[in-house]
Amino acid sequence: MSSQNAGAIASTPAPSAAFVLSNLLVCSFLWGSSLLLVKLSGNLSPFVLAAMRGLIGAATLSLWFSLQGKSILPQRHEWRIWAVLGTLNGWLPNVLLAYALTQISTAPAAMIQASSPLIVAVLSHLLFADERLTPQRFVGVLIGFLGMGILIGPAALPDSGINATGALLMAAAAFSYATANVFVRTVKQADPARMALGQQICSGFAATLLALVVAGPQAFAPVPSRLGPLLALGALSTALPILLFMHLIRRIGPTRASMVGYLAPVWTTIMAVLFLDESVGLRELAGGAVVLTGVALVSLSGRLKPVR
Repeated sequence: MSSQNAGAIASTPAPSAAFVLSNLLVCSFLWGSSLLLVKLSGNLSPFVLAAMRGLIGAATLSLWFSLQGKSILPQRHEWRIWAVLGTLNGWLPNVLLAYALTQISTAPAAMIQASSPLIVAVLSHLLFADERLTPQRFVGVLIGFLGMGILIGPAALPDSGINATGALLMAAAAFSYATANVFVRTVKQADPARMALGQQICSGFAATLLALVVAGPQAFAPVPSRLGPLLALGALSTALPILLFMHLIRRIGPTRASMVGYLAPVWTTIMAVLFLDESVGLRELAGGAVVLTGVALVSLSGRLKPVR
């Protein structure tokens, strides 16, 4: 990188609070709708659903690149980045999430997924000097994991009525998303838009291959009848928010960018109640409130500064 470019990056001003909040709200709303659209996509195989989500997301971003006259082909140094993101932030959590939603309701699934920022905070504390946990953030992490215990813990009890498999799958998806967020911070000199594109390309093709092997070609037969929610899932709830999110991570760091996970379950819960006729119990409300309180303490402490 030239000294001129390095100087430009170093002098990049800290993003305004209005910029951060507006991007977080839009990104969280779009991502929050994804669980609703997964439910509306019907009884598709989780691998098929992940495949269609990735392929439609990749097609959307490829079209956007093509309209700007930009290449969608990977450069040699991008293959590893695309493959890692396509796995950790693509087909793997998408399959886990789709299967989990066959076991548990949408609202509690979203609340469990909200633990992702807490995992990001812990991993970032261990890996990045400028992301160390302050006393307030440490308390936030403890509170957040207490909320996770309220949400998931009763599943270990007999006759609890809570599906332990679904809850643990959502926790695994949250961990995968968190690992991907931290990985993005380690990537140097990469275009966030191209990372979003590569993630969807690798996610879509890997999930398609797995779907053909695991579920067989016949598993794609119901896709045409589910095309409406699948298009919305791939384009509006995947491609667009991941594009915004990659830029956020590079501008404000993984801990604060992951605050999207603090806002998304609020949107998801509202949509689940309105459109899926789901009910939310006292335990879910209490556990979700505790998780979100912890995430707020982690994400809102300190002053925004530019990320180098």
